Formats: sequence, C-alpha cells, structure tokens
Amino acid sequence: MTFPPVDEQLDYLRKGFSEIIREEDLKDRLVESLQSGRPLRVKTGFDPTAPDLHLGHTVLIRKMKHFQDLGHTVIFLIGDMTGLIGDPTGRNITRPPMTREEIAANAETYKEQVFKILDPARTEIRFNSEWLEPINFAGVVKLASHYTVARMLERDDFTKRYKDNIPISIHEFLYPLAQGYDSVALECDVELGGSDQKFNLLVGRELQRDFGQKPQIVATVPLLEGLDGIEKMSKSKGNYVGICEPAAVMVKKLMTISDDLMWRYWELLTDKRLAEIEALKSSGRNPRDIKLELAETIAAGFHPAAEARAAREQWLHDVSQGQIPEDLPLHVVTDPRLNRILLAAGLASSTSEADRLIKSGAVSLAAAGTAELAARRNPAEKIGPGEWILRTGKRWKRISV
Repeated sequence: MTFPPVDEQLDYLRKGFSEIIREEDLKDRLVESLQSGRPLRVKTGFDPTAPDLHLGHTVLIRKMKHFQDLGHTVIFLIGDMTGLIGDPTGRNITRPPMTREEIAANAETYKEQVFKILDPARTEIRFNSEWLEPINFAGVVKLASHYTVARMLERDDFTKRYKDNIPISIHEFLYPLAQGYDSVALECDVELGGSDQKFNLLVGRELQRDFGQKPQIVATVPLLEGLDGIEKMSKSKGNYVGICEPAAVMVKKLMTISDDLMWRYWELLTDKRLAEIEALKSSGRNPRDIKLELAETIAAGFHPAAEARAAREQWLHDVSQGQIPEDLPLHVVTDPRLNRILLAAGLASSTSEADRLIKSGAVSLAAAGTAELAARRNPAEKIGPGEWILRTGKRWKRISV
C-alpha cells in the first residue's frame, strides 16, 4: 500500500476535527503505517437509534471518508448490542433500550445511507454483537473490573444526574465499557466520534492499555449547528437537512443558512481543503453565489450531479419569481428584536406566533436595495439600524429600525 507523505496526510485530516488526542501519536502512527505499508484501522460506531440520517451525522462519516481517501481502513461499526443498553450521553434520564427488531431495521437503512459517502469496497461493516454477545456473566464482571465508579462519575452527565439525585441505572455504566471494548476487539488505531462522545472514546484508550494494546488515537468532530445556526442539527428541532431528501429540498433549505454558518458548512460538509475555503472567502464573490455553490455541492454528494444542478436552477427561478414588490409602505419600529418587529409590522398577532414563524424559517429579511432575502431563525435577534425588507409567506413589509 502506498500512502501520501505524512505531513500531507495530517494537513488533510486536521480539517473538521475539534480535538485530536494526541496529534503527535497520530503522526507517529502515520509514520509507522507509511514505513510498513499497513493501513490504519479507523473505527466509528453508530447505534442505529433512528432510520434516517441528516447532515449532522455526515460530519463524522465524511472524516471516515478522508481517512479512506488516504488509503486507510475504515470500520463502520453498528452498535446492535450497545443499542440494547441505550447510550446515556448527554441525557438526564435513562434512555430506553431498543428492541432487536428496531435495531435490525434501522441498521439496514444506515448501511444504504452511509455508502452515499463511503466507498463500500473499502469499508468494513461490523456489528458489536459479534464479540459482546458471547461474553458470559463472568466476562461482564471481569470487564467491569477494569474501571472504577469514581472514574465513571467523572463523566459530566453522570455527575450532574448524581448531584441532582436523578437515578443512574447500573447498566448505563456498561455502555462506555462496551464501547471501549469494541476498540479492543477491533484493535483500532483511531476512533472517531462527536465531541459529546469524548469520555466513551477515552475509555477505549484505557481498556486497550489494560489489554496490552497501543492506545488508540481519539479524534472528535464538533456537533453541527442546524439551519437556525443556534442549536445542534436535529429532526426534533426541525432545523435539519435529511440526506435522503430530494435535491431541490436540500438546496432550498441550505440557502436559508446565514453567511457566517456557510463557512462552517464548507469545512464540515465538503471535501474542500482549508486553503481552498480561505480562497473562497477572499475571492470577493457575492456570498449568495458561494452559498448556492455550497448547496449544489452538498446536494450532489447524495444525488446525481444533474439533479443537484437542476435544483440550483430551480432555486434561482423561484427567487426571480419572488421579486420584492414595489411601493411597500414604510413601518418605523423602535424595538430591534425580530419577534417585536413582526408584531409592530402586523405580521404576527402575538409574540408566541412571531417566535413560531421565525423558528420555522418562515421569516426572511434583506437590506433595502437588495434582493438577497435570507431566512432568520432567532426570535431575539436584534436587527441593525437602517431600512429592511421583511417577508413572511406572501406578505411583504418595508421597515426602518
């Protein structure tokens, strides 16, 4: 196996990671790989808790692809056994375990979706029931002896629940141990995960040491902000882009993000290198055009290129058909908060209705004299002084702040 130079690999891999523990160890492991010709074994685990993936999930899958691009082996681990426990990460209540039937159905859907990004010919798909299910009760007790209760309670969500007298079930302590043992069973060089998974990933390092293996490098990715630019992307919050949604829907949703968030999406959701993204930033091009290029690029990752291009053209057509009406009356407002502006302009009958409209993405705003409307999703956002065009559905207003 031939690999690119180590410094080139590191430069490509750094993009999109929030933390690498430890980068010097990763460099050493890459040097060993280059000298021996042995690809690194890079694992990412997913509990199949929901059948549909959104762009937030793909941040991690894309980093797997980057290792794969460099010639390393990626392991897509489906936690069919850990799914029976229920991951307690970030939760203040015990998560109900899933049934085997739910896990099996979701796992099949996951496999179909991840290969929109990963190369199936160079991806190992494993299920952790392969090594966890044969462990008998004595084996579970022996595994549990490798970690202390004090160490478990160092985990933030466990600490908070313990202090707040919220029950923690014993089986929840088994989750990080089981995830850590996955790394032992697979003899991983690197494990990837979200920043909220850091504790579990570090358990894997400790268990590998105890089992006589070199501890894996832990690399975490940030949690992707949703379309609102505020909260984590989530179907339950309605601020998501599903990877199985039609290309036209993906483009339309992505064109509602802020200009600032656009650069984060370029970094976390595409294969562009940081230098290329910086060149885009300094290009002097209209931000709307760069955002449209981003939307088409992302859509083309999950649909044929022709469909992504057609979605782009459809969005441009829809925008041209929705030109700002002339001779809009001017409403002068004194409170710059967006939800209060809707009230003052007669576009909402109450603050709660204004909040709902804004959070749903139904409110767009543009500086007067431009046609570049952008959805705003923060009800408390303060709009700067000047004249603005406000749109809610088919209703338009011109306001002065």
